[in-house]
Amino acid sequence: MMLVPTTAIVEEAIRTGTGVGAFNVITLEHAEGIVTGAETAGKPVLLQISQNCVRFHGGHLLPIARAAAAVAAESSVPVALHLDHIDDELLLRQAADAGFASVMVDASTLPYRENVEATRHATDWAHRAGLWVEAELGEVGGKDGAHAPGVRTDPHDAAKFVADTGVDALAVAVGSSHAMTTRTATLDLDLITRLRDTVPVPLVLHGSSGVPDADLRAAVRHGMVKINIGTALNVAFTDTVRTADLRSADPRKYLAPARDAIAHTVAHLLGVLAGD
Repeated sequence: MMLVPTTAIVEEAIRTGTGVGAFNVITLEHAEGIVTGAETAGKPVLLQISQNCVRFHGGHLLPIARAAAAVAAESSVPVALHLDHIDDELLLRQAADAGFASVMVDASTLPYRENVEATRHATDWAHRAGLWVEAELGEVGGKDGAHAPGVRTDPHDAAKFVADTGVDALAVAVGSSHAMTTRTATLDLDLITRLRDTVPVPLVLHGSSGVPDADLRAAVRHGMVKINIGTALNVAFTDTVRTADLRSADPRKYLAPARDAIAHTVAHLLGVLAGD
């Protein structure tokens, strides 16, 4: 199956009241595991490549992007490519030619007015390039941006931000946090409902690895659409490698089961987001 637009997957999720699983890729094994998991679940999926991932690959976007696109092209389920957490304009401008259907413009650590200005500028360009654009609202600075502990997105501010920037989706702070390795986050479901009723574009949950299954299901029921998951895959991957017999010089001995662990995690989480 060929790559599909992000909009096609998101719009179908909205129509059916389900969540879109958006999983972060670091290596080829991540991409293969994610797509295998999606095929097992029979669900569409987004493959996300972040700016940090590109930095890990020496600053080169095309090798990992083309690898992910090749995996997607052979999938039996719809797959879209999403470029995640981008604040480098040069990287943003490579997105369309590299096969991405959508981007997440991240100016969330800037003060509000600067966030609006930077996001609107990037969105104007991205729309001309045919890209669907996600952004994040965060008046609070610091490395955690809008997902610093205790930070919450105000519905009125969120609606104004969308109107002022023209973005197609908005990541909001409702209780999750990036890079959690334990599933102990508590979401503000009432706030999600108010955001859904106020903000005219799909809502995105970042830091979803730290959210328990029941809360993920509830988040989708209350209005979350795109659910970003990365750390959970890395936990599954590295836990499997740690238990492998590393005496062999052949990396396939531990990469294969680690890839399988990613696939299992993805299949499970896609079922959760579908309400299974």
